[in-house]
Amino acid sequence: MGVEEIVLLNAEDEAVGTAPKAESHHRDTPYHLAFSCYVVDTEGRVLITQRALGKRTFPGVWTGSCCGHPGPGEGLRGAVIRRLRDELGLLDESLESLTPVLPGFHYRAVADDGTVEHERCPVVRATVPAGTSVRANRAEVEAAEWWTWKECLDLVDRPESSPWYRLQLAELAPLGEPRDWPDAGTAPLPPALGW
Repeated sequence: MGVEEIVLLNAEDEAVGTAPKAESHHRDTPYHLAFSCYVVDTEGRVLITQRALGKRTFPGVWTGSCCGHPGPGEGLRGAVIRRLRDELGLLDESLESLTPVLPGFHYRAVADDGTVEHERCPVVRATVPAGTSVRANRAEVEAAEWWTWKECLDLVDRPESSPWYRLQLAELAPLGEPRDWPDAGTAPLPPALGW
């Protein structure tokens, strides 16, 4: 397997190059393309995960279902499906829908060790049937649990939540229950990222 690369962005969210992912996250992480995904089942529960304790950046924090970095030339939909499979064992055929809900989301956060995340990070909802099983990849995910929306909202006030989770929930909470989040469409996605 080759070296995983991230897509570097300028201030207009246009691709300006690539860089190896493993070497790019440090105290001066360049602005780059990413995504977050919230898996919601047909009963309205949300899959919340704890990042593996061995992760280089933000180990052990609790956050949404999965996140990742679209590779060069990879669309958002393909990147989400790839990471859902690799991190959680969710197969394409188990997904009822993928919906962009916060296509304009971006953030910058600094970990306790000084490592910076600086991402244009569209947020997507993946809908699955109730009872869908998850097989967490322990290199990526320490724990994966189905939570009620109230439990998700309560996590915002806990220090073990990720900084991007807290920022995303500030925008997602006003949209109502996760099953009701409106489709924001693909037009607001960054120029560097197709659907």
